[in-house]
Amino acid sequence: MNNKCTIQVFVDGAWRDAAVISLAGSERLGWRAPTYTTYLADYALDHLGRHDAAACGVRFPVSLEIDEQDTWPAWLVDVLPQGYGRRELLRQLDLPVTAEAVGDWPLLRAGGGNPIGNLRIKEAWAWLSERPAGPARGFRFEDVAGRHEEFVEHLAAHGLFVAGSSGVQGEWPKILLTEADDGLLYLDHTLPDERARRHWLVKFHRGTDRDLQAILRAEADYMTLARGLGLRVPGSLETHGRTLFIPRFDRRLEGGGVQRIAQESLASLCGRAGFGVAIRHEDACRALAEVVSEPLTEITEYLKRDVANLALGNKDNHARNTALARHHDGHIALTPVFDFAPMFLHPDGIARQSRWQADNGGQPDWQRVTDAVVAATGLPAGPLRRALMEMGASVRALPRRMTSLGMDPDLVEGLRPGTKNLAAQLERLHG
Repeated sequence: MNNKCTIQVFVDGAWRDAAVISLAGSERLGWRAPTYTTYLADYALDHLGRHDAAACGVRFPVSLEIDEQDTWPAWLVDVLPQGYGRRELLRQLDLPVTAEAVGDWPLLRAGGGNPIGNLRIKEAWAWLSERPAGPARGFRFEDVAGRHEEFVEHLAAHGLFVAGSSGVQGEWPKILLTEADDGLLYLDHTLPDERARRHWLVKFHRGTDRDLQAILRAEADYMTLARGLGLRVPGSLETHGRTLFIPRFDRRLEGGGVQRIAQESLASLCGRAGFGVAIRHEDACRALAEVVSEPLTEITEYLKRDVANLALGNKDNHARNTALARHHDGHIALTPVFDFAPMFLHPDGIARQSRWQADNGGQPDWQRVTDAVVAATGLPAGPLRRALMEMGASVRALPRRMTSLGMDPDLVEGLRPGTKNLAAQLERLHG
């Protein structure tokens, strides 16, 4: 059994061997196996004390100390493929496609080579790079959206499938593509940085379920609605056919190359290594306030996002659907909103996982919520409440804005009563 792997970090414009993680128990325990993690001496001396983009995790600043834990470090689970990507890669590795953790370690060592953010597993990058797939090849947007046969075959040759990519998590089939200087789309890991022009996360429709198709169809409009509510959003999403092209915010063109921005889930920030993690919003606010560069700005953004989730029925609010961006200049903030869609339509009946203490069955008492946030963070109540009060008018206008975007009338009418009630609650805030 190979019980070690090397973590690489993209810092100062290059990939560096940064840390080594070792299993202290059986790999069959998956992410529940105890671990030892240590930064390599040369890397530690170059970046000592940093907890921004140079660190593996904001709670694991660069040092010469050994980090001993009863499970995998929570930041490492962010790199582990989930959803469709997990199932497809397990098949390639001849491992059982199961929800059990038995395949986690080999999956990490094969599937952690090109994830979101600025971390990768050195052994997984080698596995991905050694796939005998021939030269890099570009495809038109319509070829990707239509799952053209040559595109699908090209993916398969690289060990990837339209049913998933080893670099992304989640339920919908997704893959990471980069738009090059010739206007064509390439597998992200096959294109040299100097040729990159835009980076995309491509999300494909799944099967024939009408509700799932409706969720994906609404996601681009939902991001427009989020912008209207004053939330931090990425660039404009594009729909080609039934395929969604989402601009990535963990990549930035800079100085003729590509800057990779560290991404870390709320679950990792709060030290929770598992999946489907439910974290009290008050605890999340406390943790955020401890590490972000501008606590009042970020906690206000966090509050407004929960208002938006409630107003528009985005119930899939687990702790891996919110993340931090850790920049190379030391700035730490929430990333733009992602995975923002009408998940209340999901046929499996998704329930909100992260809630306020004063949740009241999904209708929080916002006066008590802001009191709790002030108690948890020490922030002043006035600016928080004013931000929510001012949001009330935008929430009230949501049905009209949805109609102007040409969204499904049944979806609009289904959300209308809730938006009216929520707007009234926000406008009644005081003090």
